[in-house]
Amino acid sequence: MHNLRRAMIDRQHESRRSFLKKASLAGVGASLVGGASASTASAAAGAAGSGAAQGPVVVSSLNGREAAQRAIEIMQDGGSALDGAIAGVNLVEEDPDDITVGYGGIPNEDGVVQLDAAVMDGPTHRAGSVAALEGIKYPSRVARLVMERTDHALLVGQGAQDFAKMHGFPIENLLTERARELWVEWKETLSTEDDYLPPHDIDDENIGAIMQDATRHYGTIHCSALDPNGNLGSVTTTSGLFYKIPGRVGDSPIIGAGLYCDNEVGAAGSTGRGEANLQNLTSYLIVERMRMGDTPEAACLYACRRIDEKTKMARLRNDRGEPNFNVRFYAISKQGEVGGAQLRGADDRMIAADASGVREIDLAYLYE
Repeated sequence: MHNLRRAMIDRQHESRRSFLKKASLAGVGASLVGGASASTASAAAGAAGSGAAQGPVVVSSLNGREAAQRAIEIMQDGGSALDGAIAGVNLVEEDPDDITVGYGGIPNEDGVVQLDAAVMDGPTHRAGSVAALEGIKYPSRVARLVMERTDHALLVGQGAQDFAKMHGFPIENLLTERARELWVEWKETLSTEDDYLPPHDIDDENIGAIMQDATRHYGTIHCSALDPNGNLGSVTTTSGLFYKIPGRVGDSPIIGAGLYCDNEVGAAGSTGRGEANLQNLTSYLIVERMRMGDTPEAACLYACRRIDEKTKMARLRNDRGEPNFNVRFYAISKQGEVGGAQLRGADDRMIAADASGVREIDLAYLYE
């Protein structure tokens, strides 16, 4: 039975590969200019023969519309790609209405907000990151300081907080009332075998089991930028998996997983199930695929296929043999070409921006 199911899955994969190959031949990618393909836009941008990028260009996850606009403005005022990307995500880190990043983020199992972030600078190929950071509203700024003011690439937990305090960051309560209420609701409906109870009436049934099948949410913002000088910068920042085990670290602060940047090639980042991304280092893979000639979209699809093929645990596949989780990728090439892809979902989008404005573009996908 196992072999039969595996054969069915293999046939599904082969069918999907055939479809994707045809799609790539028809022209993949997304343009920031008029409806042309990304490759067409890149060719037009490099028509002078220099091959230089025509920044500023920004890509981000869908929650990054304002972040992308801010990044463009920073680069138009002379800031670097990394300046722009970090300033952009700061808007989300400080927004209490985004419950997946920074201030207002959903806490861990114990009701504590723990934040992860990473940055990578194209021109210097340096990186910095923080994980399980508590009480600091702007983890992306601390990650940059780790890159610039230490000989390390990653600080975690209390050490990361002490480092932030050393550099003047205030310790703040990041748990908003809204996030606290959502956490309490989760605690109250977590199990029928504990003593937490949600609000209820005498006639209500199945109290405590209401949310047992609720989706565990992941939330993150990624932003990569290309500045007018042709330099790249990337940042990924998150409050991580809702109600995670205290100390859990996902892919966001891990260089090569949550993001990767090579100033000669391009940059990529991810949102979604961090464990899958950690096990495949797919942001690094995307950049390497672009080095080999893939468009950003094709490279992101390649990363999706890698995760699909390497997901071996039955509990992580649905009854059709497909991964039952999602991972999204966003990429930008040295030439200013942009694209993205995800494992699941036919209707999701990402943000792309340049000097002419900010817009949403479709994500390619493996499975509906």
